[in-house]
Amino acid sequence: MTLHPSKPSFVIHGLAGEKKLHGTVKINGAKNAALKAMAAAILFDGPVKLENVPDNADVTIMTEILRRLGATVERKNGIITIDSTPIDSTDIDFKLAANMRASVVLTGPLLGRFNKVSFPAPGGCVIGARPIDLFLEGYKKMGATVDEDKCSYKIDAADGVKGDGLKGTEIFFNKQTVGGTETLMMAAVLAKGKTVLKNCAMEPEIVNVAEWLNACGAKIKGVGTPTIEIQGTDGQLLSPKKPFITIPDRIEAGSFLILGALCAEDLTIKDCEPRHMGAAINFLQKSGVPLEIKKSSIKIVKNIAPSSLLEPVADLRTHEYPGFPTDLQAPMVVFLTQTNGESRVFETIYEGRLKYVDDLNKIGASITTINPREISIQGPTPFDASVENSADGASGAELCAHDIRAGFAVVMAALLGKGEFVVSNAQLIDRGYERLEERLRALGAEIERK
Repeated sequence: MTLHPSKPSFVIHGLAGEKKLHGTVKINGAKNAALKAMAAAILFDGPVKLENVPDNADVTIMTEILRRLGATVERKNGIITIDSTPIDSTDIDFKLAANMRASVVLTGPLLGRFNKVSFPAPGGCVIGARPIDLFLEGYKKMGATVDEDKCSYKIDAADGVKGDGLKGTEIFFNKQTVGGTETLMMAAVLAKGKTVLKNCAMEPEIVNVAEWLNACGAKIKGVGTPTIEIQGTDGQLLSPKKPFITIPDRIEAGSFLILGALCAEDLTIKDCEPRHMGAAINFLQKSGVPLEIKKSSIKIVKNIAPSSLLEPVADLRTHEYPGFPTDLQAPMVVFLTQTNGESRVFETIYEGRLKYVDDLNKIGASITTINPREISIQGPTPFDASVENSADGASGAELCAHDIRAGFAVVMAALLGKGEFVVSNAQLIDRGYERLEERLRALGAEIERK
């Protein structure tokens, strides 16, 4: 097999279906909350402190973007201190932003504070179309002008006769959008008048950031419901009265929980928020996974029955919170390959999120693609690195991380399998899972970074 030194890979020796992992996994702060709080620091008069921040690649990229705007950013032991006072540019770095979709949330605070921003078409994982039309239309309704070409956008809220900053308005999202809800909510914080956002996303990470902003002087009502009202401060910056405490990462917790259901006899997921994981917990329990759930931990106990006795899922559909998260779809599909019977999975959020299916099939899975959003899984099917069923006779031991969550899923499949596997594009996994190989080794896995 060929390794590519320029990009990291994981080399994994599978457990051959045995439940050998055990121990405790501590859950880090939620990446998708920390990144948005880092952007929101631009709304403050003076330095702000963010605690329980994960040390992953996306946080590193956001740190560098803020520094290139002129902000000072200090990181130490899970605490980030950001002072936006020195910001002297509103041009988001093109190269850095092209690698991370979440960079687009910076446009809201920058536009709210400085009345202008320029940025590239945002990048990140290639999991289907994620248009930013909802952002742009919202800014236009708030009084900004938008100039765009095929590679970049320039937005100005100080242009024209009435262009003296963003103004409150009513915005209805044609579909629920986490990024759109967060970004326009932050843009409205410093605006003139009241902004009403309808058909909002309700994810816990949005609530986490909004409650912090309110504690520091923002006036946001209805967060966590489909309608959010923001009374703008008319340019008055927020006061750093308290630090931002990042909530536990429900996607990381769910990922390890699904992994443990197949690979561990006992596993404790600690420092998590089970109340944010209702959909995943429900599916696993209905399938037959033994769970003990406490206020801030979930334990898989006496998980000794063969995975082939687990019940399949007739119809799993991803959905906005509190539904089953799209970010856990790929790990859950790996889980379903080991259950006894047929399962159906429908991806409602991103049409490009099933690329990893070919990787699973070449090591032994029996997954049929019905259409670009729907698959049928027949289980149980053991995974084997020695399977050779491709047209050119290539070994099935080489797998690819197509995005953050699919990357975790193929790592999980490799751990389940028999033989040696190589998972390429590990840098994508690093964006969402801090030091994954070290944490898996602590549980008993044989995994190395190359």
